[in-house]
Amino acid sequence: MTPSTIEIVATVLFAVALVHTFSTRLFARLQETRPRHAGVWHLLGEVEVVFGFWAMVLVVAMAFVAGTETATEYLDTRNFTEPMFVFVIMVIAGTRPILQTAMAAVRTLARALPLPGSMGTYLVALTVVPLLGSFITEPAAMTLAALVLANSLYVRDISNRLRYGTLGVLFVNVSIGGVLTNFAAPPVLMVAGTWGWDLPFMLTTFGWKAALAVFVNGLGATLLFRRELARLQPATGPLAKPVPLPLVAAHVAFLVGVVVFAHHPAVFMGIFLLFLGTAAAYERHQDRLILREGLLVGFFLAGLVTLGGMQEWWLQPLLSRMTSGQVFFGAAGLTAFTDNAALTYLGSLVQGLTDEFKYALVAGAVTGGGLTVIANAPNPAGLSILRRHFEGEAVSPLGLLAAALLPTVVAGAAFLLF
Repeated sequence: MTPSTIEIVATVLFAVALVHTFSTRLFARLQETRPRHAGVWHLLGEVEVVFGFWAMVLVVAMAFVAGTETATEYLDTRNFTEPMFVFVIMVIAGTRPILQTAMAAVRTLARALPLPGSMGTYLVALTVVPLLGSFITEPAAMTLAALVLANSLYVRDISNRLRYGTLGVLFVNVSIGGVLTNFAAPPVLMVAGTWGWDLPFMLTTFGWKAALAVFVNGLGATLLFRRELARLQPATGPLAKPVPLPLVAAHVAFLVGVVVFAHHPAVFMGIFLLFLGTAAAYERHQDRLILREGLLVGFFLAGLVTLGGMQEWWLQPLLSRMTSGQVFFGAAGLTAFTDNAALTYLGSLVQGLTDEFKYALVAGAVTGGGLTVIANAPNPAGLSILRRHFEGEAVSPLGLLAAALLPTVVAGAAFLLF
């Protein structure tokens, strides 16, 4: 496939965006050393801004090379449903009524485990909540797990090793925890209809293996950090500022409605507007809505959709040349540099694939979903919530990669050996 000029430009900009993602600490230092333009350096140092910024550069370049009509037409052909959905689900899942409900459930399960300190809460947050991604969608599970961990663990005086180790396990477990069903994980959703994968197929082919890997990763992290976690006493008092039960029920209804109509933006945006009205009417029962964080994550994902749409010219031929034995590792590696849903979607366009190839492609894509921020759509949501608890409010991409390697190996072994 011969690329056009604008496709080559888009690939170069995609590579620049990847390098930029790994260089956010540099901009943070420039903000301190060159305060005259601190605002610009701060903006460029925001991980969530990176892909949106370079996507805007691409659109400007496209307008210059091919005309504004072509650039506008290209944007009109992109599907921005997922960025919109992630924004909405983050804001609703981050409200006090939903978070208190989730915290209460986690505490109840944690008390049933004979583990000292915060080990029980930690284990539940890294195992049960990620598996909920198969039912309430991965972005919702990521948001809830990140908020639970932020309030129960990251606000404490914990080691940097525990911060990164937890983040790596969380990203991997959410990525594989959504494959128990055929409707919740974006990389599965992209191919389920085309390949005829239904709920029983997902449970028997992917689901139990993913659940096993999630449990092994969560238990392994709990045991690895057991001394530090055992010293952290869990919160035992009542949740602050309890929310009336009818308002909790209303928020759960909003959340369920958005999940059910996740692929219909006109519907879930209408539900979101009704939610905003309710939140404003009962402001005393709300904490600050995470609108800024949600918008930044939506901007990040929209940029990834815009830039990623121009990478088909080299990704699809690369996938089609792989054997079913190679594609698992190829997909896991490529996922670190492009969203795993985009990767499986491109695979679904290739005709005549064997069942073994299809399995290896999806298994590899979800296995590598925790290696980087851009590997899985929910990752930016978790990062936006937790990064303020890291030094300089920045997460090292190499630190995340190192923390996610072992959980990724565990996930890969579960999909390959069973």
